[in-house]
Amino acid sequence: MTSLISIRGLRKTYRMGDENVHALAGVDLDFAAGEFVAILGPSGSGKSTLMHILGFMDTPSEGSIVFEGEEVARLGADRRAWYRSNRVGFVFQSFNLLPRLTVLENVALPLLYRERPDAEAAAAAARVALERVGMSHRLDHRPGQLSGGERQRVAIARAIVGSPAIIFADEPTGNLDVRNVDLVLDLLGSLIQEGITVVLVTHDLSVAERARRVITMRAGLVQEDRQR
Repeated sequence: MTSLISIRGLRKTYRMGDENVHALAGVDLDFAAGEFVAILGPSGSGKSTLMHILGFMDTPSEGSIVFEGEEVARLGADRRAWYRSNRVGFVFQSFNLLPRLTVLENVALPLLYRERPDAEAAAAAARVALERVGMSHRLDHRPGQLSGGERQRVAIARAIVGSPAIIFADEPTGNLDVRNVDLVLDLLGSLIQEGITVVLVTHDLSVAERARRVITMRAGLVQEDRQR
């Protein structure tokens, strides 16, 4: 597989009162295009910090990140925002859908934040993404009219609408029942057939085991990295 992200010596240190907290203590990892990866670990292990940095929501204190051949560890805010809008998708445990917008409007929204947005093209792309997740029959509904599983499928459609290279799913099954857990994990796993890298962040071993590669973190370090 082609390398998508390569990170070396990644560190993130926060100042908490008089102490330095090392959320990442020197991480080396590679992610290939089209991989389904789970990052597993307890609270405080560094997995969410790693996701935030790789998703261009934060910057490391030290280290190198090469994303699609470009060194991105020290990008400014505008360039990080471009990557978030154009190359990265996010799926969250709490769905993060806007309650006053329809399903179609929620999914189209990321495209409207791009430079020179085209509302008609954004709506068309949103319809395609919703069809891919089996939600094309709910276009005019609002999030409050949907079940938890339906809302998460809409959130996945929003994550893929911009044709990202990678999707970060942060505890995406935490608010779902067993049937919808399987549905959402199957849907995320199917994205790798299109060359999208999926990184699933979780503390649940049974969820992590659905991925093809499991990275276990503890105390800001990679404890284990195994292929399944």
